[in-house]
Amino acid sequence: MRNVTQDNITDVFLGYFGKETDPRMREVMESLARHLHEFAKEVKLTHAEWQTGIAFLERMTEFTDAERHEFVLLSDVLGLSSLVDMINSNPQGTSSSVLGPFHITGAPDIPLGHDMKRHYEGEVLLACGRITDTEGEPIEGAKIDIWQTAPNGLYSSQDPDQDTYSFHGIQTTGADGKYGFTTVKPVSYTVPTDGPVGDILTATGRHPWRPSHLHYIVTAPGYRQLVTEIFPDDDPYLDQDTVFGVREDLVMKYVEQAAETFPDGYELSGNIAEQYLMADFDLKLVEEGG
Repeated sequence: MRNVTQDNITDVFLGYFGKETDPRMREVMESLARHLHEFAKEVKLTHAEWQTGIAFLERMTEFTDAERHEFVLLSDVLGLSSLVDMINSNPQGTSSSVLGPFHITGAPDIPLGHDMKRHYEGEVLLACGRITDTEGEPIEGAKIDIWQTAPNGLYSSQDPDQDTYSFHGIQTTGADGKYGFTTVKPVSYTVPTDGPVGDILTATGRHPWRPSHLHYIVTAPGYRQLVTEIFPDDDPYLDQDTVFGVREDLVMKYVEQAAETFPDGYELSGNIAEQYLMADFDLKLVEEGG
């Protein structure tokens, strides 16, 4: 079409779609084009700003590899990741939360009571709970992929001094649906700011901090996958998470326990002086199609 104008370019773009275009693809692309074109017209986007945006995206690729997913981080700090989580969460189950850019696959299987703390310094945390359905019945054979940062606030994929699967492991539940492990109390940390996402945070006057948390991915046959995190109620960044991952039902409380109550069957590297912390948190799965 020769007579393309700013008033009809969106419709012209949509008219180029072939007849066999998947209906969902058409729906998504139509909405994307309309919003994108309206955005450009609303802010009266200049050539210089457009070029800056293209350069930003090109620089994003320089910071993206198998161990760091800068595009995921961008989605996180823009709130898109959490919005998608909330759109697709079922209120009958545990809320989902952001996957983050540092999850790695292939973590080793670990038994109930496994020690993830090992030689690292820090307060001992015993994390445990059950994986259940929406009626509270335990789910046997559920797999829970667990990961967190080390006490220095870095994930293993960020830190050459850590083993590949440091603070990573996968447990499989028995008939009682229980999971449990010992680790070091997680710490608050900053998302990476040395790349283009950090430039956005700086330009908008935002801090890069996340509240401390444990990551879980839970899968079980016949149930929807749950990607989530749990957060202690005393973290100073609980109400200002830079990636918007906190949900009310994901906030838990560390309970101080006397050393002599440490349960049998749980491994522990080193000694507990006088007490340890416990985080008892159940994870509720929704059936597929629910």
